[in-house]
Amino acid sequence: MHDHRLENWRHNHHFGHDHHHGERRTIWVLLLTLATMVAEIWVGMITHSMALLADGWHMATHAAAFMIALFAYRYGRIHADDQTFAFGPGKVGVLGGFASAVALSVVALMMMVESTLRLFEPQDIHFDQAILVAQLGLVVNLVSALILGVNQHHGHGHHHDHNLRAAYVHVLSDALTSMLAISALLAAKWHGLLWLDPVTGWLGALVILAWGYGLMKDARPILLDESADDALLAEVIKTLESEDDNRVSDIHIWPLGTEAYGVIIALVTRHPKAPLHYKKLLDDYPKLHHVTIEVNGCLGDDCLPMLVNTASNESTATPES
Repeated sequence: MHDHRLENWRHNHHFGHDHHHGERRTIWVLLLTLATMVAEIWVGMITHSMALLADGWHMATHAAAFMIALFAYRYGRIHADDQTFAFGPGKVGVLGGFASAVALSVVALMMMVESTLRLFEPQDIHFDQAILVAQLGLVVNLVSALILGVNQHHGHGHHHDHNLRAAYVHVLSDALTSMLAISALLAAKWHGLLWLDPVTGWLGALVILAWGYGLMKDARPILLDESADDALLAEVIKTLESEDDNRVSDIHIWPLGTEAYGVIIALVTRHPKAPLHYKKLLDDYPKLHHVTIEVNGCLGDDCLPMLVNTASNESTATPES
């Protein structure tokens, strides 16, 4: 046993990234959402407006989703160095985004059921109060989207925050349902089209389902440890095999968090070098973390006599002279 220092050979497991700004923005939006939710549900019950009531319950579900997001932020920060997790708690934030997507889908189904019932059992609506509160809800949603969306266009190529994106989608869907509610209430008031109130609930629910599906689709590869896409695998193999007579015999690249991939590679070569040498060949891939490379010397009958790299980076065997 030796007494060398091991710090240079150890990995950290901070794959969730620090999303402190996203956490603070989510808190502000949660407070706005809670206040507006109470107002819309209360006034929706008094005025008998299905569009306004559905929007209020929609916001209630979103408030719960924001709470999930805040839990994910705090949990990931507190347990950043917790060795209980093999590769850190980076996926907790993604799980929070997935839970938000499920909440979106559930509330959409609830809106469909309630809207269908209102088609067959219409109720008298107090339009002026309902329209006023729906307009207030729209303003709150637009302000919330502004708070959350400051960094949305700066996220390309950087660290994406699934919780912040989920919250952003929540308030956008709320803004849509508020606009639909206002339009339906105005049409019902001015033209007597009472059926538009429940139909608006149906239209909003369909859009929300589509957004919820998109969020779940984005989170699924990370939560289920799906392999990286074929293009990235091919690039990594090409990079390693472009040197000497290296051949990649086994490769696994999978997501550890929103913008980090774990890597396990088995490599065969006639001229083996230290694993650190091969890791440096992958320095141009910043998303690759916790890279583990197994280097095997090519010996015996299983080793080809000689490998020659052609201009097209393809390897061919030639007879030994």
